[in-house]
Parts: sequence; C-alpha cells; structure tokens
Amino acid sequence: MQDLTYTPKSAWKRFAEEADQAEVAKFVESYRAFLSTCKTERETIAYVERRLREEGFGDDPKSGKYLVNLRGKALFAVRRGTMPLAEGISLLAAHADSPRLDFKQRPLIEQASVVQAKTHYYGGIRKYQWLSRPLAIHGVIVKDNGERVEICLGEKPEDPVFCVADLLPHLAQKQMDQSLREAFEGEKLNIVVGHKQPPAACAEKDSEKEEGILKKAVLKLLHEHLAIDEEDLITAELEVVPAGAARYVGFDKALIGAYGHDDRICVYTALEALLASEHLGRSKAVIFWDKEEIGSDGATGASSRFLGYCVESMTRAWEPQTSASQVLLHSQAISADVTAALDPDYQDLHEKQNAAQLGFGPCFSKFTGSRGKYGSSDADAEYFGFVRGLFKHANIPWQVAELGKVDSGGGGTVALFLAQWGMQVIDLGPALLAMHSPFELASCVDIYTTWQAYTAFLNR
Repeated sequence: MQDLTYTPKSAWKRFAEEADQAEVAKFVESYRAFLSTCKTERETIAYVERRLREEGFGDDPKSGKYLVNLRGKALFAVRRGTMPLAEGISLLAAHADSPRLDFKQRPLIEQASVVQAKTHYYGGIRKYQWLSRPLAIHGVIVKDNGERVEICLGEKPEDPVFCVADLLPHLAQKQMDQSLREAFEGEKLNIVVGHKQPPAACAEKDSEKEEGILKKAVLKLLHEHLAIDEEDLITAELEVVPAGAARYVGFDKALIGAYGHDDRICVYTALEALLASEHLGRSKAVIFWDKEEIGSDGATGASSRFLGYCVESMTRAWEPQTSASQVLLHSQAISADVTAALDPDYQDLHEKQNAAQLGFGPCFSKFTGSRGKYGSSDADAEYFGFVRGLFKHANIPWQVAELGKVDSGGGGTVALFLAQWGMQVIDLGPALLAMHSPFELASCVDIYTTWQAYTAFLNR
C-alpha cells in the first residue's frame, strides 16, 4: 500500500558517505572563519563587497554584475541572466545586523573605583546572558574633520576584553525573587573598561579625592593609542559583542556555536549561492539589509526604498523599455532568515508537529508574525508549492515550522517588506538553538543544505 504520510527526515542521511561529509566540513569551516571575524553589519557588508568585487562585480549598472553598497550597512548585488527583466528576478534577502549592546553617546562614567561605558541594548536580548562574559568592542569613530578610526578590541589573544559584572549570589536574595524584567535593568548593562590609578596620581597622598581621575586616565589611553577625545565618542558607533571565535560544539563537531548566526548564516549562504549561480535563466540578486532586529526602519533597513532604487537603476541600464515596478511585481524572493529549533529542554513551548529540528535542513516558514499572524506576509499556496517542488526535484532536504505555539511564539522577518512590492516571497532558513543569545547553535548540515537550497532557487 502506498504511504501517503509525510515525515521529515534528518539531512544527515544524505551525507553518510565520507566524501560527502568532507564537502560539508569544508564549506562549514569557511563559514566559521567568516563568522569569527564579521561581528557587525559594517564588517559583514565589507566582507560581502570584497568577495563580490573579487568575482567581477562592480559599480557600473550596464555590466552584467552590478553591486550597490549603501553607507557600508546594506548591499544589493545582481547577476544578469538570459530571461527578460520583465519576467522578474530571483532574489535572496537577508539581514546583516544582530542583537548586541551599543555604546551610548556619552558612555564613560567613573563609580566605585571602576570606569564603565554605559550602553543601550540593540534588538531582542535576554539581558542576563550578557553578564560576566568576555566582550569585545567593534565599530567606527568619526571625528569632526571626517577622519575615521576603526575599532576592534578584544578579539586578539593579546587584547584586553571587557565585561558587564554580575551581582554575586551572596547579595542577590532580593533579585532572585524578582521577575527577569525587574532583576536585570538595561541601565545596569555597563561595560567595565578601566580601573588603574595613573602613575602621577599614585604619588599624591590625596589623589583618591580627585573626582574622575580614573576616567581621565582611560581617556588619556584612548588619546595615546587612537588619537581621540571624549567628544569623539559622541559621534561614534561602537558595538559590544561577545569576544572570541566561532567554535565547533559536541564530541562529533556537528554544531557550530557562535554569536551572530542570526542572520549572518543566511548572508553567507546567500552570497555563496549567488557566486555559484549560473548565467542562464532569470537575473539573480541578493540584498542584505541592516536594522532588521529593531524593526527594519531607517535608510539601510528593509522598509526603505533602497531595493526599489537599485532595481530602477538596473532596469534602466539593461532593459529601459521595462518599468522597475513591472520587474518587482513579477519577481520571486526568499526571505533568508533563521527560525527556532525545537529546544530539547523546553519542548512544551513548541507545537512539536510544526516545530523545526536541528539537522533536518532549511526550514520554510509560510508566515511569521505573532498571535494571529500579525506582522506577516503569509506566502500563497501556489508559490510555496512551486518552491517545495523545486527542492524536491533537486533532492534537497527541507522542513516546515512555526516559531513556537500559537499564543506564545512568533517573530518578524523582512518578508513583509518584500511582499509590499507585490512579489511572491516565503521565509526559508536554518533552525537555531539559543537564538538571540551570545552563543547560538547551528547544525553543520543545515548550513550546507541551506546553501544548496539557495543555489537551487537561483539556478532554477
């Protein structure tokens, strides 16, 4: 009797042979190196542009390989195909930002013989996860004369690291009875950046009475090494991220643990899919946005007109008789973003039949949003069926899921911003454990099969 049921299958079964596993390992190791060095949206976009230019992409829209870098925080790249633009393009869209701590404009304070930098957290974090762990500072300082100073401190073995000091358990009895929201305050996510008395002050008997002497010592160090003063920090963009490289997790090294899988795992696999794509068929494009973790607003976010401007320039150069609106309306897209994997310790928060699992390939999310699908584009059945058939034909494992139970889960992606142009779009990306934490977990086989899926989509 014909089996008419559907049962998701582990993607590892496709890679039982040693040679296949070696291919997975090679791809994942390159991704691990990328993730270890690209920890901010600026670093990620700079890496993407560098790789694209190495492969012949440039600034001339009349060329067959065209890219646009928007202020170092968003990027569009397209490779011309053989089909008319009037029939649309194939687009992969991801975001380059991740949850983090940002320096405030006037960050430095001195209290209790410690110099700290005040922060404002960016995106959806669980504040306690950022306490008492090594942190690094990445970013850019722009002086009033336009000079840029790039910052990356805490990543090299000889670098100092930074941290938010946690409260000792001996004094935390009241905190233990509070809710997480009450116990961990955003205003107390202050980064320890200094403590040492300057030599001249140590020789003076009453030096400890001088207010701000430790802060002044830190500012002196910054001036000596970076040629900046406190006013320069006001216009800086300094991001605090977990220090250290991405690591293999488990005895079998089947997982990658790192900061920023969400959503640089999709940036990397989408970029590599574009570079591996064929010239035939539709024109193929990627767009990587900023600001997704805080709602996609702003000039470099998905709610901006950046995509429309890029498509307009491309269309005017390649097919001037076609309007940009026609190209967008007939385009098909994948919103390349991660989803939540079934957590082995918190399975009750998922509806298991519609939950993603690590190692089962990239996951379709027909809709995102929350509590009644609010904030979702909800892909149509025709398009979902088409993409499902595409992967089935290419023998690429996939799964489908929602992000948690109906009344308790949910989240947003850039899909609705693509849908507003009229194009067909669906979310597809790997599942993660500990999403939005400083150390997210992704399956190696999911990373590889996500790249396969994105490549198949572009090459169809």
